[in-house]
Amino acid sequence: MDTLAALGPAALFMISMTITPGPNNVMLTASGANYGYRRTLPHLLGIMGGCFLLFSAVALGLGLVFERFPVVQTALRVIGSLYLLYLAWGIATAPPPSFDNAEGRPLSFWQAAAFQFANPKAWVMGLTLMASFLPEDGNTVINALLLAGVSELIAFPCISLWAGFGMAIGRWLKGPRAWRAFNGTMGALTAGCVVFILG
Repeated sequence: MDTLAALGPAALFMISMTITPGPNNVMLTASGANYGYRRTLPHLLGIMGGCFLLFSAVALGLGLVFERFPVVQTALRVIGSLYLLYLAWGIATAPPPSFDNAEGRPLSFWQAAAFQFANPKAWVMGLTLMASFLPEDGNTVINALLLAGVSELIAFPCISLWAGFGMAIGRWLKGPRAWRAFNGTMGALTAGCVVFILG
């Protein structure tokens, strides 16, 4: 498959995968509501950077490591689940936002990027993307980087919608009780994603 010819179908695949719910989008919704879009931007960019590295690594052979050493994948799942539960607790117990000061901190670029290596949805996307759309002809490294890069550019507006959705919800929430209910619900949904990691 020619590289350019693969980009169209790959773009449709990435839209369908990144606009649907998953751990990243649940956390972006909570972050958008609590911190606004601008402060959530490093989290968004971290997701893109982490997925770019993950997808490129999959294309260049990381998937084979998991096939040969399943314990590595199991360890990543356990670590990812524990980290996700830690993040879920932070979301669930977050106080109502204060936009007048720097109280509270959304996920940083590096935290969000590192999480992608334990995120099962990111692995499914990366493995399917590279197995289905990576051209067989041409330079594998260049093709992998191009495909991963274009995929993340496609993903950016899709995941941004979730942060924007969170901002819209945040404008409707009035009073500490409503914020506690919202943050508790988002924390529970984030923790619920552990089922998909360990399942």
